[in-house]
Amino acid sequence: MQPIAHIRSPYAEKFGVPRQGNLAPHVISEIIFEPPYRNPECVRGLEAFSHLWLIWKFHHNGETWHPTVRPPRLGGNTRLGVFATRSPFRPNGLGLSVVKLLSVEPGPVLRVSGADMVDGSPIYDIKPYVPYADSIPEAAGGFTSVARPLLQVEWQTARPDEPAEWVAALEETLAQDPRPAYQDDAQRVYHLLFRPWEISFRVENGKACIISLRKQA
Repeated sequence: MQPIAHIRSPYAEKFGVPRQGNLAPHVISEIIFEPPYRNPECVRGLEAFSHLWLIWKFHHNGETWHPTVRPPRLGGNTRLGVFATRSPFRPNGLGLSVVKLLSVEPGPVLRVSGADMVDGSPIYDIKPYVPYADSIPEAAGGFTSVARPLLQVEWQTARPDEPAEWVAALEETLAQDPRPAYQDDAQRVYHLLFRPWEISFRVENGKACIISLRKQA
């Protein structure tokens, strides 16, 4: 099975990638097709749909997996079966995401929002999201039914000269608390690569405090 495309996203590494992409709707990414599929005919009619399903690969994970995992939503201590979670550490390492289609650009290139994917992630298939069949309002959500509290975001340094959409995307990313579930040290400094910046932040009293930024090379 060969990738048909790859994602171009602001996340240079796994740390900080939203656990569910639609919780960071201002994060803008592009889907770049591989040469055999770089044909406008392949996406004819796609602009009529507002959302897409992406089937893709967790390509930074390696091949290790376990029958049980510890979901961050449950504090990182409770174990559940891998198939009862959306853990990225899966037997075949496949991800499934819904993204919003913003535009179909020449190339073709698909401009999307809400992708929870590391830059360069290979995409194996793209399908239109079909509301009448894909939306099930009465579905049970298991352990995910309880909303995860969001962090407030506080700037303790000057904001960079970036568009308002970039600032909103960064704040949405930090609000989801990218730290491992078992870490709760208010003095620890974390580093998030959110292109084109490296953001240093601490988490204390329910706030993600941005303390410095450094332009990536």
